[in-house]
Amino acid sequence: MRITRYASVDDVGRRINPLIVHGQTHGAIAQGVGQAMSEQVYLDPDSGQPLTGSLMDYAMPRADTLPPFDTEIAEVLSPTNPLKAGGEGGTTAAPAAVVSGILDALRSTGVRDIQMPATPYTIWSAIQNAKNVRPRAAGEGG
Repeated sequence: MRITRYASVDDVGRRINPLIVHGQTHGAIAQGVGQAMSEQVYLDPDSGQPLTGSLMDYAMPRADTLPPFDTEIAEVLSPTNPLKAGGEGGTTAAPAAVVSGILDALRSTGVRDIQMPATPYTIWSAIQNAKNVRPRAAGEGG
């Protein structure tokens, strides 16, 4: 699976330094994409020892696995907090956008739900499970 395009509009409150806010927004989107597609902690069931304690074992998005982001910053000032500023909106929107895109792509296979992280194995398993519960059409063998 590959993300080919990602666009967003983020309300950041007061934008003091646009370059920093865009950087925060891009980082937040990357973090949300990682949560949706790859990041998962595994623990040893007997000891509780983390089995994904380094970047050799813990999958995170990288620049070469993400497309360029098309981001727009909306500056809507808060009436209760004049200092509100930031670009963290991608951390909440990206997982929903990515999982919705995956489900849209898998609609024809009968997959209606998928758990995060939507790893290749998780997607394959969801397709296999959908095949096993999908009613067969008239004349369909199997």
